[in-house]
Amino acid sequence: MAEAVPTAMPAAVPHTEPHASVTDWIAVAAGALGALMATLDISITNSALPQIQGAVGATGTEGTWISTGYLMSEIVMIPLAAWLTRVFGLRNFLVVNAGLFTAFSILCGLSGNLAMLVLARIGQGFTGGALIPTAQTIIRTRLPRHQLPVGMTLFGLIVLLGPLLGPVLGGWLTENASWHWCFFINVPVCAALLALLLLGLPAERAHLKSFVEADWLGIVGLAVGLSTLTVVLEEGQRERWFESSMIVTLSLVSLLGMGLIALSQRWAPKPILRLSLLRNASYVSVIFIVFVVGAGIYGVSYILPQFLALIAGYNAQQSGAVMLYVGLPSFAMMPILPRLIARVDFRLMVMAGLACFAGSCALDIGLTAQSVGHDFIVSQLLRGAGQMLCMMPLNQASMAAVSREESGDAAGIYNMARNLGGSVGLALIGTFIDRRDTLHVDRLGEALNANSPLVQSRVAASAASHLAQGGDAALAQLQALKELVLQIHQQASVMTYSETFYALGFVLLLTMPLALMLKTPQPGQAPAMNDAH
Repeated sequence: MAEAVPTAMPAAVPHTEPHASVTDWIAVAAGALGALMATLDISITNSALPQIQGAVGATGTEGTWISTGYLMSEIVMIPLAAWLTRVFGLRNFLVVNAGLFTAFSILCGLSGNLAMLVLARIGQGFTGGALIPTAQTIIRTRLPRHQLPVGMTLFGLIVLLGPLLGPVLGGWLTENASWHWCFFINVPVCAALLALLLLGLPAERAHLKSFVEADWLGIVGLAVGLSTLTVVLEEGQRERWFESSMIVTLSLVSLLGMGLIALSQRWAPKPILRLSLLRNASYVSVIFIVFVVGAGIYGVSYILPQFLALIAGYNAQQSGAVMLYVGLPSFAMMPILPRLIARVDFRLMVMAGLACFAGSCALDIGLTAQSVGHDFIVSQLLRGAGQMLCMMPLNQASMAAVSREESGDAAGIYNMARNLGGSVGLALIGTFIDRRDTLHVDRLGEALNANSPLVQSRVAASAASHLAQGGDAALAQLQALKELVLQIHQQASVMTYSETFYALGFVLLLTMPLALMLKTPQPGQAPAMNDAH
């Protein structure tokens, strides 16, 4: 298979290509709404987990499967979506998935035990995963070149805001209605989605022969390899990684799945996962950058609420309010981003976005135990601007690097890379936080010697205060020592969170040179076309 050689096809696209029709925009709206619903449901249960766990009788560890099950099946479906679209036709495929997503959402809301809920969430993730890459495909295939920036900006905004708004909406619904509405809310949204799909997409014939002749070796490898890898990444830290026989077994199964994918690349006439696209240097740079940015987005979405809850003492609603600041630049930049994408070199935009994202992490390095929500406003606003400047051109660069016929496969790999980056990032961040926190607790404990006059003075003052309130000298001494231990752990956590932001910013800066490999279509030129088949 020859390496793709991009060739520009000069044409006065802005002047000769007609504008998208109303039907085209209805199709784009349908894709956008489906992607929003699917990305929102990734995290909508996060704020409601305590109530859900209590209702279904799940422990804290068991309750994590409510989120893991969704993410696991979604990652498997995303790269399969392009093939299934070709088999069943885009409208048939999306209508069936939207209907099944609604049914699984209702089952989630009606679940009375953990097993039923996790199975329903797996089904919900599998059907929802189809709605994300197909949205990007609809935009790429239904909009003319000169209107692609608007469509890609819309898609990028949804992908960024979906996981962010999920916990906020979930927490609000749980507080003002019940946790069941975290799932029932999908029913009216899906009804609107089905109407838009039927109006905006033309009917297509299914090609069932392609289903029988599919790359089943690659499909099995993809399903087994990605699902087990996701579980390993999600559960590894809790299970102490390779100290757990379960993690070792799942890792071996994941390697087996990856091996099947590699074999399918050689033997299958049309591999389910077109890794040949990674021969394109411009496209592979997009994939690597979006992998790292995905890790950063999901990582910050994990770190910041943890800090606000454990250090600042914020509840879910208060934390959600702070998290929402990152979305403000997204809405503010929406009117100008399509014009920027059309006129500014993608490389400059992505490098500026990575610099802003890394800079926002640098602002959060100097955290203290007294840091509260308003201390994160500037960094959150800068982070939001950075994410938009990164993701918007990356969305379009991923499509511009491939031909229109390859756009479905390219969108699948792109979205899989972003979500997989999030899983890998969360796994690494969890391990980093656990180990650095233990190290800082040990070092602070060693530094605060019991014979130190300063420590003795602090404990004595605290004990005297408790004695004045309670009147029991022994209990007052214990309470004073407990306060000291809690302060040690608090300071250790603050140091760990600061180091985590430092590490994230450093990794983001390391990816900046890759942005130089991106290609921006010149004004008046059609997208680069690749002849790799």
